[in-house]
Amino acid sequence: MSNTFSAPRLNRRNFLKASAALGGGLVVNLGFAANSLLAAQEFAPNAFIRIDRRGLVTFVMPQVEMGQGIYTAQAMLIAEELDVSLDDVRVEAAPVNEALYGHPMLRRQTTGGSTSIRAFWTPLRVAGATARRLLMQAAATEWNVDVASCRTQDGFVLHPDGRTRRAYSELVDRAASLPQPPDEAITLKQPSDFKLLGTARKRLDTRGKTNGMLKYGIDALPAGTRIAAIAISPVLGGKPISVNQTAALAIKGVRQVVITDDSVAVVADHTGAAKKGLEAAAITWDDGPNRAVSQVDILRLLDEKSQQAGAVARSEGDVAAALSAAAVRIDAVYQLPFLAHTAMEPMNCTVHVRNDACELWVGTQNMSSAKQATAALTGLPPEKVIIHNHIVGGGFGRRLEVDGIVHAVKIGKQVKGPVKVIWSREEDIQHGYYRPYYYDRLSGGIDGAGNPVAWSHRISGSSIFARIAPAAMRNGVDPDGVEGASHLPYKLPAIHLEFKQVEPQGVLTSWWRGVGPSHNIFVVESFIDELAAAAKVDPVEYRIRLLSENPRALKVLQLVAEKAGWGNVLPERQGRGVAVQFAFGTYLAMVADVSVAKDGTVRVTRIVTAVDCGLTVNPDTIAAQMEGGALYGLTAALYGAITFSEGRVEQGNFDTYLPLRIDEAPHVETHIVPSAEAPGGIGEAATSAVFPAVTNAIFAATAKRIRTLPINPEDLKA
Repeated sequence: MSNTFSAPRLNRRNFLKASAALGGGLVVNLGFAANSLLAAQEFAPNAFIRIDRRGLVTFVMPQVEMGQGIYTAQAMLIAEELDVSLDDVRVEAAPVNEALYGHPMLRRQTTGGSTSIRAFWTPLRVAGATARRLLMQAAATEWNVDVASCRTQDGFVLHPDGRTRRAYSELVDRAASLPQPPDEAITLKQPSDFKLLGTARKRLDTRGKTNGMLKYGIDALPAGTRIAAIAISPVLGGKPISVNQTAALAIKGVRQVVITDDSVAVVADHTGAAKKGLEAAAITWDDGPNRAVSQVDILRLLDEKSQQAGAVARSEGDVAAALSAAAVRIDAVYQLPFLAHTAMEPMNCTVHVRNDACELWVGTQNMSSAKQATAALTGLPPEKVIIHNHIVGGGFGRRLEVDGIVHAVKIGKQVKGPVKVIWSREEDIQHGYYRPYYYDRLSGGIDGAGNPVAWSHRISGSSIFARIAPAAMRNGVDPDGVEGASHLPYKLPAIHLEFKQVEPQGVLTSWWRGVGPSHNIFVVESFIDELAAAAKVDPVEYRIRLLSENPRALKVLQLVAEKAGWGNVLPERQGRGVAVQFAFGTYLAMVADVSVAKDGTVRVTRIVTAVDCGLTVNPDTIAAQMEGGALYGLTAALYGAITFSEGRVEQGNFDTYLPLRIDEAPHVETHIVPSAEAPGGIGEAATSAVFPAVTNAIFAATAKRIRTLPINPEDLKA
C-alpha cells in the first residue's frame, strides 16, 4: 500500500468510461462504431458485468476471496440491482487494473481492512442498476414505449401491458449498441425493495472448494512447472555463505540450486525431491547485523520508550488535574505479543520470467504492489507483468505483503520455465511480517460515585503506516495504531491518548486481522472493566452508564447481555466477561463464558455476539465471520506469541505455535441488530472483541486480572 498512487475516484461515470479496457462487449462513451459492438458475444455495460446471449451473468469481482465470503456477498450486490437470480451469476477474479478495479477507500487494487462491502456497496449496485437500465431501454425501444413504464423481474424486462416480456439474453445485442444512460436515469433500490440483500444465501464458492474446481495459488501448475523449496536466512538481514550444491544436485529429481542475496532454493521435479535437496544443501548463514536480537532486549526497549512522551492523538479536558482529584486512581501496563498469521495455505508463488514478460500465478491481497515489485525486479514495464490471481487460503493481512512474490521472482529469474516456490510451515512462521508487540501504559480515575473522571493511554509499538504509507501519518500518529482507542464508544469527561512509535530491531511488522483494534480493544475493554471493579459496579451496568449518548453501542450491549443470560449465577471458577467495540465501521458486543480449572487451564465454553453492521448483505456470512474471527482471536489469546532469541524466531510449527483444536472450540452464536445505517466491516470485528471478553470472564471467575497476552495458566492456579 503506497501513497504514490492515486486512483481515479470510483464514481459511476469513471468506472463506466474505464470499461474500454475490457475486451468485447459495450464500450461506453468512446465513439466505437455500433456494428463492432453488435458483433460482440457479450453485453458489457461496465467493468464489473458481462451478460452473454444465454443470459448468463459474469461478475468480475474487484476484491480477493480469502474465506471472508465476498465471492457471494459482492455478487449479491450486483444481482440485486440487476434483478437476476444469484444462481445465474458466475464470478471471476478481476485482472490487475487499478483504473477499473482500484479500491475506492484504499486507492489501490487491494483487499483488506474489512472494507470490501463498505467500499463497493455503492459502485457495484450502480453497476447492476446501469446494466438493468440499458436492458430496459433496449426492450422499450423495441416496443416503442417509454422506458419508465417498463420494469424488470428475475432476468426479464416486462412490458407495460403486463403480458409481454423479453429475457435479458434476447436484449444483449441491442443493449450493447445503446449510449450510456444519464446519471439521473440510474436509481438504486430502496432497502424496503430488496429481495436478495439481507437474506441468507448459500455461498457460491462452496461447491468449487469441495470438488476441487476452485484453484488456490498453491494449486497452479502451468505446463512444465518445476517445484522449488526455499530456505530464507533465519535472521533478518542475513545471507547464505556456504551451500553444498553437489550434495543437493545428487538427489534424484533435483534440477538446480538457486542462490539469492538472502535465500537458497532447490528446484526439482516434485516437492519431495526439492525438500530433500534443500536439506542436503547443508546451508550455513552469515546472520548479519541482527544476530544478537533477543526478546529480552525488545521488551527492555519497549518498556523504556513507553515511559517517554508520544505523539498526541487525542486530548480533551484536564486529565492530570482530574487524576489528582480522583477518589480512586488505577495505573496499569498492558502487553500484547508479536503474532504470526499461520494461514492454512502457506506462502507460495508460481512465476515464469521471460525476456518479454513475466507471469505470476498467486493468491495475493495486494495486486498493485505485486505488479510494481515484479516490474522493478525484472526491469519489465508494468504492462508486461501478468498476474493470474487466485482464491486465497487465508490472508489475515499476511498477503498484503509481497515478500513471497519477491522471493519467487528472484528465483524465477534464474530458472528457465515456470517454477513454483512453496514455503514450508517453518519458513512461513519464522519469516513473517508479525502483528506488532504493543506495550501500553494507562491511568484512570473515578469519583466517589464510581464514575470515570480521567483516562490516560499511551500506546507504544511499531507503526505500519510509517513504513507502508508515510503520508497517512498525522503529526507522528499512526491512524491504524490508535483505532479502537482514539474514538471510544463511551462518554469520558477527560481523555488523553498518545502514540509512541517504537521499532524493535530485526523484526518485520504488518497487519494482522485488524492491527490497531486487535490490541486496542483488549486494552480499552480490560481497563473499563478495571474501573467497573474499582467502582464495585457490574461490568454491563457500568458500560450502560457510559453509553447514554451512543444508542447503537448501547443496543448491541443490551442485546448481547440478554441473549447471554447476563446476571445468572455461575458455579465456582466459572465467569462471564463482556466487551463492547466500535471498529471497522461496526458496533459489536461480545460475552464469553469461561471456566478455569484449578491447574489454571482455561476453557471458553460459549461466545455470544450482538452486531450492528448497518445494512446487511448475507446474514450467513456475518455469522460465519463472527465464528471464524472469534476462534482466530481466541487462538491468539490462549496461545499466540512469536518470540526471538539470537535473532531467530523460536517458534517453527504448530507444535510450538499452537492453534486452537476442534475440541477446544466454543459454541458461537450471533445476533444481528436490524439497521438502516451504511454497511460496516465484519471480517476482523470478532477477532478484536474476543480478547477482552475472555480475559474479563477470567477475572470474574478468579479475581485475577490478565494484562499480558497470551494467557498464562501458571498465573491462574487455585
